[in-house]
Amino acid sequence: MHRLFGLIPKPSPIRPRSRVYDLKERLDWGEPALTIIDTRVRDSFHESHVTGAISMPADSLIDQALASLEFERDLYIYADTDEEAAVAVQQLKSAGYRNVSILRGGVAAWKAAGFPVEVVYAVA
Repeated sequence: MHRLFGLIPKPSPIRPRSRVYDLKERLDWGEPALTIIDTRVRDSFHESHVTGAISMPADSLIDQALASLEFERDLYIYADTDEEAAVAVQQLKSAGYRNVSILRGGVAAWKAAGFPVEVVYAVA
């Protein structure tokens, strides 16, 4: 099995701006050393989000990140708009995170590519 992986090219490293295809390629490769962060409000996150993403709303992003993520980890950030994601990326970089990327188009681009999303259902 290990010999097979030698034949499959390794995905590209994280870039400042990533396409959904770049992230999907890394996920399909099986790279666990990354985190996908959804900075939208929780209601939007619950409606649908990139499979595997965690919710860290913009207003508490830095506190949550500092409490739970290593500075060297690859972070893919998306928001309602790429401009909002860019602000979040800048805040994370200012806090000391080194490998941070905007996931261009966010959950809308992820869905448009036909990639799986998760939905959080409310418990009555």
